[in-house]
Amino acid sequence: MRWLPRSLWGRLTLVMLAGVLVTQLIANLIWAQQIRAQAEGEATAAAQHLGRSAAAAVRFFKSLPVNYRPLLIEQLREMGGTRFFVNTNGGEIPVTPIAPTELSQAVLTTLDATLKRELPRLVDYRIAFASPQDLQVGDNGVLLSDLPDDWVQHTLIVKPRPAPILVIQAELAAGEWVYLAALMPDPYFMDSDNPLTADRLALQLATLVSVLLLSLLVVRWLTQPLAKLADAAQAFGQGGLTEAVPEEGSREFVATARAFNAMQDRIQRFIDDRERLFSSISHDLRTPITRLKLRTELLDDDEARQEFHEDLDELDVMVKGALQSVKDTDIHENRTAMRLDSLIERLVADAKLAGQEVAFAGGAVTVEAKPLALKRAITNLIDNAVKYGGRAEVLLSEAGDTVELTIRDYGPGVPDEVRDTLFQPYVRLEHGRQSNSGGMGLGLGIARNIIHAHGGELSLANHPDGGLVARLLLPGRHS
Repeated sequence: MRWLPRSLWGRLTLVMLAGVLVTQLIANLIWAQQIRAQAEGEATAAAQHLGRSAAAAVRFFKSLPVNYRPLLIEQLREMGGTRFFVNTNGGEIPVTPIAPTELSQAVLTTLDATLKRELPRLVDYRIAFASPQDLQVGDNGVLLSDLPDDWVQHTLIVKPRPAPILVIQAELAAGEWVYLAALMPDPYFMDSDNPLTADRLALQLATLVSVLLLSLLVVRWLTQPLAKLADAAQAFGQGGLTEAVPEEGSREFVATARAFNAMQDRIQRFIDDRERLFSSISHDLRTPITRLKLRTELLDDDEARQEFHEDLDELDVMVKGALQSVKDTDIHENRTAMRLDSLIERLVADAKLAGQEVAFAGGAVTVEAKPLALKRAITNLIDNAVKYGGRAEVLLSEAGDTVELTIRDYGPGVPDEVRDTLFQPYVRLEHGRQSNSGGMGLGLGIARNIIHAHGGELSLANHPDGGLVARLLLPGRHS
């Protein structure tokens, strides 16, 4: 199924195209088969009738005395009213047959059987379809085109569109042949041998193009609101402020848009309530914490006072960390085009000024992002690599529509079974607590939430040569 388009518009278009093509193909095949079968039935029936008429004419001429035959032929040419153009010759006249078709072969086969049945004692005969052009009708070399028009105009069609002529030559006696030329009841019956003519195919093509254009417009009209809904969902999922999706169109889409708008309002209210809640908790807890710290100063027991101070400091750090984990993942700023390589170069330069060992490699890469939020996420990853791995290597690359940033440290790595838990708040491994006792285990979770808000992914993996690799994927900037 890899050849299927990925978009709904592409798939519906492909289905419509395939459906129309297959339908027209099957309909044309059935129609052509019916036309061909009908034409063959009519042609063979006409061949039987024509064969009986030719047999009667042969019997009649055979019964006439030889001297009367030219007189009768002359009378027939002057009076008309006969099906056949008739001539007598001293032998068989060479005839160049036209290219055979299924219908012409069926007619000749039927005609041959009819003549054999009607004239069982006939010594020799020839039958063929020939073109009027250059058709010889006499043993003296006379051509059909040399004859006067009134001799043939009531029997044969020579112009403006010549019709195939059925030529029957029968041997009446030694050195005596009768020459019969006639048209089929349907002079142009061979046209039915190929019903799919160029004109009909052109008409079918015009119909197909018209149906496809209308189908494409309908499919586009149906899928365009879905594209708008997808854009709105993506923008909202990445933290952008989006307007309500217009509730117009088909009944199904209106219901979907209404449900999406209601969901968007509920989630936005939840985010606002969460931020107000954490702000209120932070404000409400800091006041009693401050009062408790003041009261501990009144304690006479120094050891007890110190223990109280430590517990209150830890509680204060936990409140600040919880508030930070909410605010840092919901930084309210607009997206803008920014040079990611320039941002990383500044972060690396700051780290080197602080005495940290950080190396960077990569070309110019531009992304659409929230600068402060993305800076916060990358800073957390670089700080973690330096604190827990001693030094860091940062590599930036771009492939197609995806930007990849990898940050490798040279620490001991992490066990596979606990690697995913590092994104959870306050989760720290033994090595982390030893390397950075002041951390709270919030950096990776904050970084991943920011990356997810940008439509990207953040994953961790152990390097084959040791250390941990943070792999960050971001959508590239669409030109």
